[in-house]
Amino acid sequence: MKEATGELSGTVITVVAIAAVVALFTTLLLPMIKRNIQLGTACDAANGGTYNTTNDDGSKIECSGGNCTYTFGSTTATKQCES
Repeated sequence: MKEATGELSGTVITVVAIAAVVALFTTLLLPMIKRNIQLGTACDAANGGTYNTTNDDGSKIECSGGNCTYTFGSTTATKQCES
């Protein structure tokens, strides 16, 4: 019976650890990756000119003068586009 309890404890610890990693990824890393991809795409679309768009999620991207700015709620990120 002790072995079964140990196996269950190990399984619970594994499930909790996996849930923690998934939560960390979806709350911190995924939005950052998404924002960087959108800024890179906007820089390519602007091609040194101006580019403005509003995405389905309400985020806005504005590019001019070789810089693109991403705004979503209180989050703002800027990327200097390569020429």
